[in-house]
Amino acid sequence: MSTRHTTTFNRRQVLTSAAALAAPALLPSHAFAQDKFPSRPITLIAPWPAGGSSDGVMRAFAESAGKTLGVPVVIENKPGAGGTMGAAAMVNAKPDGYTLTQLPLGIYRLPHMQAMSFDPVKDISHIVCLTGYTFGIACTADAPFKTLKEMVAYAKANPGKLEYGHTGTGTTPHLAIEEFSEKAGIQLNPIPFKGSAEIMQAILGGHIRVMSGTTEFAPHVQSGKLRLLATLGSNRNKAFPDVPTVKESGWDTITESPFGIGGPRGMDPAVVKVLHDAFKKTLEDAKVQETLDKFFMPTVYMSTADYTAYGERTFRVEKATIERLGLAKKS
Repeated sequence: MSTRHTTTFNRRQVLTSAAALAAPALLPSHAFAQDKFPSRPITLIAPWPAGGSSDGVMRAFAESAGKTLGVPVVIENKPGAGGTMGAAAMVNAKPDGYTLTQLPLGIYRLPHMQAMSFDPVKDISHIVCLTGYTFGIACTADAPFKTLKEMVAYAKANPGKLEYGHTGTGTTPHLAIEEFSEKAGIQLNPIPFKGSAEIMQAILGGHIRVMSGTTEFAPHVQSGKLRLLATLGSNRNKAFPDVPTVKESGWDTITESPFGIGGPRGMDPAVVKVLHDAFKKTLEDAKVQETLDKFFMPTVYMSTADYTAYGERTFRVEKATIERLGLAKKS
């Protein structure tokens, strides 16, 4: 009797052990896919061509964030459509934190101008704001004007003949000059480009005389190849203290443009926090600050909550601006 009980006990022990060893094979695979985020490379879309100031800054952020996250953050360039290709690409992406994009100001504006595949408030998870653009109006060194007032006088004497390059219809550099032109009472001929790298090739090659853009023009202004006529912020740029703002020059036009990182809607708040913290930490990285300084971009940090509120507010403000300029899409 005691032998039979011992045998039964041993069999049960063996069967229980065997079941325990086999259990993993019987559980669904996702039970073991709950690895700590992130566990594989992250794609960060830069909605501009490679080689421009935006691309350079995004690559600096990506490299720095990757060190903190422990996985590569890979830049994918998707130029065109006024910088909205990143947001458009995310509409159908999984909200798992592995597909992110830069959020330029244009994503809040263009949906008011034309049909878009996304809603910047409903379809995007705002993660963190990091920096912002400094906008300016620059011209070739041999242009027949040396100040913004002289450019306005030249444009009035030659209506529609003065060309200027910008980064795409509906982008901030485009609308800033359209608003300025309206207030100055001049007619300029806008020439759209896919990004800042293309604009620089065009103006340095003498194909256009004036450009509206971000501070990719800075090194060429410093070298004397270009002349900076005015900046578009509320204050003078510290790198060009002698260059007046457009408002100082006599026209009430102020254009500022913070930007950061976003993902698809429906992201896990825990994943958002991991990404927020990693990208916020990039602002402490000396290499990142060196890159920002190179392109004269200030630090403009906003938390997830503040950035989300900024997006909602900017979407409303841009609607009013587009309607005022008569550029709203036809219903």
